[in-house]
Amino acid sequence: MTATLEQDRHPNPIDLHVGARIRMRRKLLGISQEKLAEGLGLTFQQVQKYERGANRVSASKLYEIARSLQSSVAYFFEGLADPTEGETSAQTNQGQFVHDFLMTTEGLELAGLFPKINKPKVRRVLDLVRSMADEEIAEPSES
Repeated sequence: MTATLEQDRHPNPIDLHVGARIRMRRKLLGISQEKLAEGLGLTFQQVQKYERGANRVSASKLYEIARSLQSSVAYFFEGLADPTEGETSAQTNQGQFVHDFLMTTEGLELAGLFPKINKPKVRRVLDLVRSMADEEIAEPSES
């Protein structure tokens, strides 16, 4: 199998990032995929594909999505490396990690709620999550 065909099977990291940002913004506004799709003249399956990075969003469609989700087009690119500076593999891995996190219902909810916590002592819940994750790594559950 050629390298080009192999690459085509995996979504582009930028498409993954943009899709995750679409999903995050949509969920933060409490808009369903169906409602967003209706406003864009699409099927909800197409919105799902955009959010998963399976399909690329055209410039004109991204503009319409930004308008529907009351955001700037730039919002969907926030967090990406500056293209004039290049991207390290650490940034690529971090982008994939963030995408995977935001694609879970719990991750998206945590991402939306955590910034609303103002008390430093309450934010220490992060220590609890770290401890639980370390425990899971040390003793994987039998599923």
